[in-house]
Amino acid sequence: MWSKIPTAILFLLFAASALADSQWTLQQSTLTYHVSHPMHQIDGVSHAARGKGVCHEGQCDFLIAVPVKSFDSGDSNRDLHMVQVTRGAQFPMITVRTRLPETDADSSSIHADLEIQFAGQTAQFKQVPLQLNKQGSEIKVTGTIPATLPDFKIDPPRF
Repeated sequence: MWSKIPTAILFLLFAASALADSQWTLQQSTLTYHVSHPMHQIDGVSHAARGKGVCHEGQCDFLIAVPVKSFDSGDSNRDLHMVQVTRGAQFPMITVRTRLPETDADSSSIHADLEIQFAGQTAQFKQVPLQLNKQGSEIKVTGTIPATLPDFKIDPPRF
């Protein structure tokens, strides 16, 4: 069924810069979506996400944004239709926001509350498990956000 589209954050690489307050910059990203339909399975991917995090007084605010039109499923007609269905011309960006304690950067896994804006709608996802792999001043973040089209008031295509 088309309504099931989990968005997976497969790979986000943040690097810290040395300032008085910690600042993080998204250096690399791979975000995917998956569509399960009775006739076929579809995966789309984007490497165009940008983001940053700013830590101050023990709290870190993160913002990640990716253009809707940057997702590629390998079928340009399908991708154009996806942009139309999700109102990508009117709302060209998908944004993810979260606030985490600065101490979470030392953990190997966290549960984050996420606010996602997509297709002109905002949805909240509570306690999303994310894995962190720290190497020096870089942190690789992986996980899956259990988002679906109805979460953003998008009617799934019918068979």
